[in-house]
Amino acid sequence: MAIDKKQVEEIVRAVGGKENIEAATHCVTRLRFALYDESKVDTESLEQNDLVKGQFSSQGQFQVVIGPGLVDKVYDEMIQITGGERASKDDVKAVAGKKQNPIQRAIKTLSDIFIPILPAIITAGLLLGINNILTGPGIFFDGKSLVDVYPAWKDLASIINTIASTAFTFLPALIGWSAVTRFGGSPLLGIVLGLILVHPDLLSAYGYANAVNEGTVPTWNLFGWHIEKIGYQGQVLPVLVSAYLLAKLEIFLNKRVHDSIKLLVVAPVTLLITGFLAFTIIGPVTFAIANGITSGLIYIYDSYAALGGLIYGGLYALLVITGMHHTFLAVDVQLIGSQGGTFLWPMLALSNIAQGSAALAMMLVLREKKMRGLAATSSVSAFLGVTEPAIFGVNIRYRYPFIFGMVGSAIGGVLLTMNNVQATSIGVGGVPGFLSIFPNKWGVFFIGMAIVLVVPFVLTVLFGRAKLRKEDRNADQATVAGGQTPSAKSASSTTTTNAVAEPHTRSAAQVADEPVNTLEIMAPLTGKAVPLEQVPDPAFAEKQMGEGVAIEPSGNQVVAPFDAQVAHVIKSKHAVILEHASGLQILIHVGINTVSLKGEGFNMHVETGEKVRAGQTLLEFDRKVIEAAGYPLITPIIIPDGQDMVDRVEVTTGDVTSNQNGVLKVHLKG
Repeated sequence: MAIDKKQVEEIVRAVGGKENIEAATHCVTRLRFALYDESKVDTESLEQNDLVKGQFSSQGQFQVVIGPGLVDKVYDEMIQITGGERASKDDVKAVAGKKQNPIQRAIKTLSDIFIPILPAIITAGLLLGINNILTGPGIFFDGKSLVDVYPAWKDLASIINTIASTAFTFLPALIGWSAVTRFGGSPLLGIVLGLILVHPDLLSAYGYANAVNEGTVPTWNLFGWHIEKIGYQGQVLPVLVSAYLLAKLEIFLNKRVHDSIKLLVVAPVTLLITGFLAFTIIGPVTFAIANGITSGLIYIYDSYAALGGLIYGGLYALLVITGMHHTFLAVDVQLIGSQGGTFLWPMLALSNIAQGSAALAMMLVLREKKMRGLAATSSVSAFLGVTEPAIFGVNIRYRYPFIFGMVGSAIGGVLLTMNNVQATSIGVGGVPGFLSIFPNKWGVFFIGMAIVLVVPFVLTVLFGRAKLRKEDRNADQATVAGGQTPSAKSASSTTTTNAVAEPHTRSAAQVADEPVNTLEIMAPLTGKAVPLEQVPDPAFAEKQMGEGVAIEPSGNQVVAPFDAQVAHVIKSKHAVILEHASGLQILIHVGINTVSLKGEGFNMHVETGEKVRAGQTLLEFDRKVIEAAGYPLITPIIIPDGQDMVDRVEVTTGDVTSNQNGVLKVHLKG
């Protein structure tokens, strides 16, 4: 498909001209820019450009969505126009990272460390929630727990507790693995470092306070230097700082030690030096700092509970927008490890529900069908703990639902903090979050849940409808002043904004003259099909590239959903474009941001131009590699915009088996 050079020139001008482009690359769907000054971007010009499907800024990169099969041509033309050098995705990522201030870089680093281990922590939280139900007194019986009344369940609860608490017991090992990986060292050494810090020969950090009071803290005597022989269970800072030192020391030695003796020198020397410094300097200093931070938070919580709940509960959604919410994962983990519970996580859960409630209310306010659908699906996602689709797709766009969500969350936060509601662990945010709450506080938490469901919903509906009535009155007055009746104005302005035209936009004669053929597209993966709005990427969630569906895979194979020709294989092997005999093309994109893996974890079985049969394996992927890198596995299947033969698309969701269940039904013209 040929592209208009003038439109590419307009994209360059819209991003501030070639002099504003520090580096640029592309992935399968979008151009990725590292710009000197993003304030120079002309968003209106981009929106009017037919090549552009969407635009957004993320982590220092300005991204312009073009679509599969076309973005590489636009990129090639742009390079010719600007005379710039081709850049890799890592080049652009590195340049974009330099533009972040130290706080932003620190937040991103913490995010990169904690997101990969989040599944283990959340799983532990859910299992601890089940244990709470079994062992919490007063839930089912007055003053007694379920295991007290039915002792046969006691050992089952004990096994569940052992499984659940493992992730927190050996938390330094998880953090050590992730942190050393992030800092460029060997993951295995990071695991060993974490285990060293919780060795059973050490006094557990949980018993340190009692040992201090009793004067029984064990020590090492290094030639007169007495060092406390304590472990760092539940601690975050000691292992983070030690992991940084380990990674840098390993890199330093790897560059200077001869290959023939690396195995005998690098790992032993690195662990010995890092471990020694961890016990003698890093551990004691960071342990004191961590306890100081924890004590400060608890003091604020004890002394100004309502104010703390109002601020954190009300502003948490803002932290999500800035990415700073990842920082508080470390704080939650620290509070759980040192105090046995966190008062921050319950407010997070209510904030998620509040934003979901505000998004759901927009269903009763919005008139455009596509946005109503986005409001519905993104609200469900928020109720289950993932707020990005609701916040970025709906609430921020219209502002007032976002604000009312924060209002409801602030009220709920005050209620929780004034009643000392805490979570025993980090679980799933949103409605399932009650499983993480101490059972004796469930009643208060459910009242808070009711507040964040009702307040944002009611305020959003009332304000939104009042706003619409005002707009209608203004439009009617303008129409009458212009000499046109309101009814004529309404009729003349009716359009469809769906990515694929709805059938009613064509006349009855056209429908009769253009028979519609239907192509049913089978699921290319086994798993659960969900709406695109649940994809944690604006380009897909907002359907900037076209209609489609997403699958949360349970397996590791992608198969051809119909007999096709491979139109394009993405170089990084994470995506493929297929073309049906009718000319229809579909994009299958495994995971989000998996282009950054550069093919690692992917095995492509087909080549561009190859003909494939339905059910034939297209590619395989290693789930562990992708999950360890912190990338979501959810896989969008897209019908790219701009295909004239497409009349409309129907989506089917639910559990699917590859090549057995249809997920898309594409109605073709003629």
